[in-house]
Amino acid sequence: MKRTFLALLIVIVALGTSRVTLLGQGPEESKSVPLSQVVRLNRAPVNKEILRVKLPRPREFKLDNGLDVLVLERHKLPTVSFMLWIKTGALDDPRDLPGLAGFTAEMLREGTTHRSSAQIAKDVDDIGASLGASAGFGNNTSSVTASGLVENTDRILELMSDVVLNPTFPDDELAKFKKRRLADLQQMRSEPSFLARERFYSVLYGDFPASEVAATPESVNKVTRDELEKFHSEYYAPNNAILGVAGDVDYDSIVPLIKKYFGGWQSHPVNDPRLPPLPKPSAAKVVLVDRPDSVQTNILAGNQALRRNDPDYIPLVVTNHILGGGPAARLFLDLREEKGYTYGAYSYMTPDIYPGPWIASTEVRTAVTDGSMQALMDEFRKIRNEDVPEKELDEAQRAIVSSFALSLESPTTLLRSWLTVDYYKLSPDYWDQYPEDVAKVTPQVVKETAQKYIDLDHLQVVCVGSGKDIKDVLKKYGPLEVYDTNGKRIE
Repeated sequence: MKRTFLALLIVIVALGTSRVTLLGQGPEESKSVPLSQVVRLNRAPVNKEILRVKLPRPREFKLDNGLDVLVLERHKLPTVSFMLWIKTGALDDPRDLPGLAGFTAEMLREGTTHRSSAQIAKDVDDIGASLGASAGFGNNTSSVTASGLVENTDRILELMSDVVLNPTFPDDELAKFKKRRLADLQQMRSEPSFLARERFYSVLYGDFPASEVAATPESVNKVTRDELEKFHSEYYAPNNAILGVAGDVDYDSIVPLIKKYFGGWQSHPVNDPRLPPLPKPSAAKVVLVDRPDSVQTNILAGNQALRRNDPDYIPLVVTNHILGGGPAARLFLDLREEKGYTYGAYSYMTPDIYPGPWIASTEVRTAVTDGSMQALMDEFRKIRNEDVPEKELDEAQRAIVSSFALSLESPTTLLRSWLTVDYYKLSPDYWDQYPEDVAKVTPQVVKETAQKYIDLDHLQVVCVGSGKDIKDVLKKYGPLEVYDTNGKRIE
């Protein structure tokens, strides 16, 4: 049976008016409302048409130094955005220096051979532009982004190329950066959500680089200017990068500017760091991070899932949307609207060049930890064992494609979509086929996908909360390991 979708105009209107009743109520207020009575209002009737979406395609060229460039003309607003991806990131950090890729990226705008940190900030502010860089943990890229009014395109490109090609990583700015980062780490360690994420990724990935979710005080104190310069000189090369441009630009005009500012970037051989083998999934277990006197329990449950270019990616997008993709999904409706255990319960996936995780997450009152764990497990079993109703599947598919269509209004989202195609070597017509591929997912496919990627035999559950109150409860759900908030195993 064909999946059913709204016409785009109806989708836009419906998204502006639809809601879930009781969404504004707190958990205690909605406790007594059964799931069957949660009514969605103002839903437009469904027709049989697939929402057709056609992405504008970028024009591509390569500089003589090997830099791949994508240019996407979007003339609705007088703005321009640039996005440079370096194909090396936190996954390539030395094991004794977690955070090096991020340190390098964030220090790019703290001084160049032509400007001080203060001068860079002033020059960016003078033209009302933005300029930033990052390298997130678990990723294999570093990114530099810049945006502003199209009339300042020349100045934006000059600033961006300066920080990419000519950083000096001055010692005085590095000292300030370290002080800020150490304060950030101290604050993070006080947050139960960080403790849950830290232990979860460690349990899931072991010695694989994706196990790191943050720098350590040791790595912050240890990093030197020489190490930043070395990382930059080894990996920041045009033949190891992709530059995307989107906005109110003309291809014939922007190409000479890109050549002007990035054509002199010297290419050189880049070592492709070999990732170690991914650890085999561990048998299912529960891990408690004992945070005495916590009044709530933070729960993460999940397992290794898939790579971004896996053919099962779209089926898992649909399956995850049904289970935990938003406030109309099963986890939210069950744990919040019916049971009143939490203000929110969701699931998500973060695929990359390695099998990224699928994760379900919620924060609940300590007293309802047992009930919340049971509810999560029940929902996992249900989507693995029962066919999803056609209507529920239709609504999920419609929401996914509608959200996708609306996101195309943003030039930066469009640009990121095409950079994703390039980086992960997806089919050139990947996004043109996306709505139809979403529509092809059947109830049987959802069930098979859940059985494959919501892997109860290898499910890792991490709970951060008061050990004296929840330890015995958690033992009901599998073998239990206990850690303190500093990451030391105590049981």
